[in-house]
Amino acid sequence: MSTPPTTPLSTPTTTPTGAPPDTPVTTLEIHGLRITLPGTARPVLDGVDLTVAPGETVALVGESGSGKSLTSRSALGLLPPGARTEGAVRVCGRDVLAMSAAELGGVRAGTVAMVFQDPRAAVNPLRRIGDFLTESVVLTGTMTRAAATDRAVALLHAVGLDPAVLRKYPGQVSGGMLQRVVVAAALMGDPALLLADEPTTALDVTSQAEVIALLTALRERFGTGLLFVTHDLDLAAATADRVYVMYAGRIAETGPAGDLFTRPRHPYTAALLASTPRMHGPRGRLAAIEGQPPDLREPLTGCAFAARCPLATEICDQQPPLPAAAPGRPGHRAACHHSDRLDRSTADARPH
Repeated sequence: MSTPPTTPLSTPTTTPTGAPPDTPVTTLEIHGLRITLPGTARPVLDGVDLTVAPGETVALVGESGSGKSLTSRSALGLLPPGARTEGAVRVCGRDVLAMSAAELGGVRAGTVAMVFQDPRAAVNPLRRIGDFLTESVVLTGTMTRAAATDRAVALLHAVGLDPAVLRKYPGQVSGGMLQRVVVAAALMGDPALLLADEPTTALDVTSQAEVIALLTALRERFGTGLLFVTHDLDLAAATADRVYVMYAGRIAETGPAGDLFTRPRHPYTAALLASTPRMHGPRGRLAAIEGQPPDLREPLTGCAFAARCPLATEICDQQPPLPAAAPGRPGHRAACHHSDRLDRSTADARPH
């Protein structure tokens, strides 16, 4: 990574709400979020609770279709057509779900930013990278063109790129470089919250590592809260302070990354760990989670994972489990009727 510019980017001296630095503020607070879509018999998100503090990295993991991306995009008010919502999605204390279109525009222009999976899908191939970086903040009146260009140059330094990139077109840079550009674009408005939705999926392994290291360094430098959406448990273990495990639109388990991956208290988390390839240990066929997630067109009365769970009993089919704290393990909670029965021998697959 190249040396930062002589005049560094300013680091916020207040919290996103303007309170003194020592005032605790939750950057993102999702409480009781339920989203129901037309044609479904149950919510696609069902009572989701999630928080991200300033300067904290939170990973949201789970299988495809579990609701991870929809959860993250709710912080921007990006909901499917016809969606009905309950609960609250608060960004820096303000409920996004109760905002007007104009207020949402303000949130999207500066308070919250998003890094998507494929960097090439996020940029216009016919516009120069300099235009991509500066256009939104200029059009919204956040900065003058000169100030936007200065910030773009500083951010390119911060992400390890030469400012000469400003004059290039997206097709003239590599995928890894373009993902750095997209990260810089996300930081143009000095957001309090950065949403990273599978930001390394389209990259090679080396570029993946560089982008993850970059996101971590920028989070530490600017105090930005980071919600990292991924299906990759290794990435979650390596980057996150806390982890939420999502299944069928519900939070199955949450806790500090090291504790959750070492001693999972939900059978779904344990099954995900067991199905993760390992470089060390006995070789053999990878474990698989039998069955399929529940159909959204069918009502669900009990635990969403019951049909695939080796520990399921009658109560699992009849009553959805409530999140319960793990004794002696602060911040670790699991929504399972039989957490105390979970075989600890299945928890020896901690990502390294």
